Amino acid sequence: MDALNALVAFLNFVFVPGLAYGAQLALGALGVTLIYGILRFSNFAHGDTMAFGTMSTILITWWFQSMGLSLGPLPTALLALPFGIAVTGLFLLGTDRVIYKFYRAQKAKPVILVIVAMGVMFVYNGIVRFIIGTDDIGFSDGTRFLISARDFKEMTGLNEGLGIRMTTLITLVTAAVAVALLFWFLNKTRTGKSMRAFSDNEDLALLSGINPERVVMVTWLIVAALATTAGVLYGLDKSFKAFTYFQLLLPIFAAAIVGGLGSPLGAIAGGFVIAFSEVTITYAWKKVWNYLAPEAWETSSLIQLLSTDYKFAVSFGILIIVLLFRPTGLFKGQSV
Repeated sequence: MDALNALVAFLNFVFVPGLAYGAQLALGALGVTLIYGILRFSNFAHGDTMAFGTMSTILITWWFQSMGLSLGPLPTALLALPFGIAVTGLFLLGTDRVIYKFYRAQKAKPVILVIVAMGVMFVYNGIVRFIIGTDDIGFSDGTRFLISARDFKEMTGLNEGLGIRMTTLITLVTAAVAVALLFWFLNKTRTGKSMRAFSDNEDLALLSGINPERVVMVTWLIVAALATTAGVLYGLDKSFKAFTYFQLLLPIFAAAIVGGLGSPLGAIAGGFVIAFSEVTITYAWKKVWNYLAPEAWETSSLIQLLSTDYKFAVSFGILIIVLLFRPTGLFKGQSV
């Protein structure tokens, strides 16, 4: 019985949250790796792109709620998500036309584009804070739990409960659908194959008649969809706060680099590596230990390697280790 209680505690506090967080980071890292693989620069504005997309979705969600529109047990934000993606796509295309296109025409070095992206990041962050404010915003409605910890305890008779939130299921299903659609698009459609060719060899792609502006436009639209979806899923799971998305840039980049910048498969793998590392190292293992250890070894200490306040330090540490010992990442930085 103690072993089952330990397993349930592990699932409830480590595995299930890590799975949801990993899916969110994977979607964010996919956007970063697409920009790097196709447009050849590190988009430091990606976290705030997620914030802008989430803000747009929240505003549309509030509008729908004011009109009485809902999805019943599902969050209304899912109904607003396609509109949020559309708004973010137009915003990114406008940013590209006004800012990035000039530097592409000048064939600016990647380091110049990185500096430009950092400037765009601060502008995005300011826009989001100005429009929606700096407070925590909860916008999840509908059914909260598929199964609550209390109901699980009553059904099983265990001391520990396993709570499965609706947002966790939505995150996993939405992320799986988004990844499947992305890989289908890249591998099966003419435009997707053009993007892959452009990523592999830009000069050869241009000689074969591929329209570079079309590739750039489609890339930004896909990034808008991935960033907005990742941001909304994270906001539904936790809450929305502009500065939090700025902080998410570190684990997202860590995920992309751990997996291998430019590799979509690597971005997915890296997202789960970073997520489970953060959750595992910052979780207090007291409950699990006391269930499994002999009675004489039971402890009142938290058995926690790092406080949750330092979870981003885990991402940074893993990033440093990977850059030192395997700078090309798990998937050796394959192209799109």
